[in-house]
Amino acid sequence: METRPSNGFLSALSADDYELLRPHLRPIDLPHDAVLVEAGETLQRAYFPHRGVISLVVKLARGEHVQVAMIGRDSLLGTLSTMGDACALNTAVVLVPGVASMIELDRLRGAAEQSSTMRTLLTRHGLAVYAQVQQTAGCNAAHPVESRLSRCLLHTHDLSGDYRLLLTQEAMAQMIGARRNSVSLVANTLQQANFIHYSRGHIQIMNLDGLRQTACECYATVKAQYDRLLRPR
Repeated sequence: METRPSNGFLSALSADDYELLRPHLRPIDLPHDAVLVEAGETLQRAYFPHRGVISLVVKLARGEHVQVAMIGRDSLLGTLSTMGDACALNTAVVLVPGVASMIELDRLRGAAEQSSTMRTLLTRHGLAVYAQVQQTAGCNAAHPVESRLSRCLLHTHDLSGDYRLLLTQEAMAQMIGARRNSVSLVANTLQQANFIHYSRGHIQIMNLDGLRQTACECYATVKAQYDRLLRPR
């Protein structure tokens, strides 16, 4: 039997549901900074990351880009579009490079129409992303930069499975809705504490426990919501 791809959504499917998708899945690279869809465009394909992280970004009128959620190896890009309007609500950009399985959105929608269990799983994944968006909004409004950056570094590690991350100061500022100079100061503080090593856009996480102690409660809250919604049933 063919080995199933290492993506949380695909792994959670029953054998029959997976077979509805398997013939239509195609491997695809996720290059760094690749734009998968722009806000307002029609999403044509769904993406199931195996490695790498996709950033969902809101672009503001004055040119600022703010991340509202991340999608990695635990979920997929295209959940809500499968169940309703395929118009993208935000821009999807590859934050951490990797690989994914891709399927035409119409194929995924057709498979979901055949399977109530797949529709239920898509709904739960959509709710998990929505929970992350809500928590991110509250976090960026209320918590200090150091806590927000620690939260995002932990979440990026969880989604990518990697301790080494390619993240510029601009990318980190976008992740937490802060100014670059604030990110630079906080990254230096985390490095002095030996929680991370940071050099020219390359981050190595040195101490996960230290980052967890520095992060706000939003990291644990989102993780708990994902565990509740996406754990095998």
